[in-house]
Amino acid sequence: MTVDIRPYDRERDAEGLYESKVAFERGLGENTGGDEKAAAYEGKLTDAYRERWLDWVDRCVEDDPRCVTVAVDSRTRAVVGYVFVLPERLAMVWDAAVLNELYVAPEHRGTGVADDLIDAALALAADQDLPLDRLVLDVDPANERAKGFYDRHGLESWGEMVARPLDDA
Repeated sequence: MTVDIRPYDRERDAEGLYESKVAFERGLGENTGGDEKAAAYEGKLTDAYRERWLDWVDRCVEDDPRCVTVAVDSRTRAVVGYVFVLPERLAMVWDAAVLNELYVAPEHRGTGVADDLIDAALALAADQDLPLDRLVLDVDPANERAKGFYDRHGLESWGEMVARPLDDA
């Protein structure tokens, strides 16, 4: 099975990209947290969220077409994975290039697709003018598979993210 790695194109890829986004979000909720986290991630996946997220993707891709790279099964033309790096104008979020999301469908894991996607992310990050020459991302410490993948690609722990619900404010 051959997979093509290429920049996202809304006309061809929007539906498949969003299906992959949904799988990414459900995986975060189900695999790295309890029922409460799974419900929170599932609850945000509304039609309004879909439109808002795809519009945001479009704005990022307008800045740099390489911000979203898709992995497409060359036989079925289905999106089987993606990587989303924030555009350079948002580098000040963490003073570095930000790998927002990386997802590969379970049936394509272990095939090298994720390696190709992280290579695309690193190439884009290397071309950005950054305060700190780093690529950063948030990975759940309970996600051993992801941690192993990122370790293999030279990413190392660099701080820890903490969060608080806003409804407690």
